[in-house]
Amino acid sequence: MQGIFSQGTNDDVESGLSPLFCLYHVIWRRHMDIAARAKALAQPLAEELGLTLWDVRFLKEGALWYLRFWIDKPGGVDLDDCEAMSRAIDKPLDDADFIQQAYTLEVCSPGIERELTRDEHFAQYIGSRVTAKRTHPSEEIVGVLEGYENKRLALRLENGDSLEIEKKACAWVKLWDDFEEEEDE
Repeated sequence: MQGIFSQGTNDDVESGLSPLFCLYHVIWRRHMDIAARAKALAQPLAEELGLTLWDVRFLKEGALWYLRFWIDKPGGVDLDDCEAMSRAIDKPLDDADFIQQAYTLEVCSPGIERELTRDEHFAQYIGSRVTAKRTHPSEEIVGVLEGYENKRLALRLENGDSLEIEKKACAWVKLWDDFEEEEDE
C-alpha cells in the first residue's frame, strides 16, 4: 500500500500501473467487499421473509453513500416487503459495524426494467426481451436474450439477426419494458 500515495516506484513503472490507478482499485475493492459482507448478512434474513436478494451495492451518489438492497419475490414486492427487509437488516448491520462512513440504507424493488447483473439473472431471463447499452460503440441494442455463457450474451435482434456481446462491453443490460407498446395496442 505504500506506493499508492507516492509519486510512483520502479515496481509501478514496470507493471504499468500508476499510483492513482492502484488507489482507485483499492477503494473500488473495499466497496465491493462491503456489498459482499452486507449480502452475506442479508441473505438469510431475506429468505426468512420469503424474499430473494436481487442485488446489493454500496455506492456513492454525489456527496452521499448508499447501501442498496434490491429484493424480489414471485408476484413482485410491495412497500411492506421493503419495510420488513429494512427493519430486519438494520440492527445486524449496526452490530457488525464494518462500514466506516455514514450511509443511507435503501431497500427497493428491482422494478420492471430490472438490471441483469449476475449470471443467475441472465439464466433466469433467457427468452426475454432485453436492452443492452453497449459502450463502444455507444448504442442501445434491443433483442431477445437467447443465451448466456462465459460472460457473453447471445441476442436475437428484431430484424432476425443474431448478435453476441461480451457482458463487460455493456454499461448495463436490462429487461425491456414493453408497457408503452401494450398501451398503444
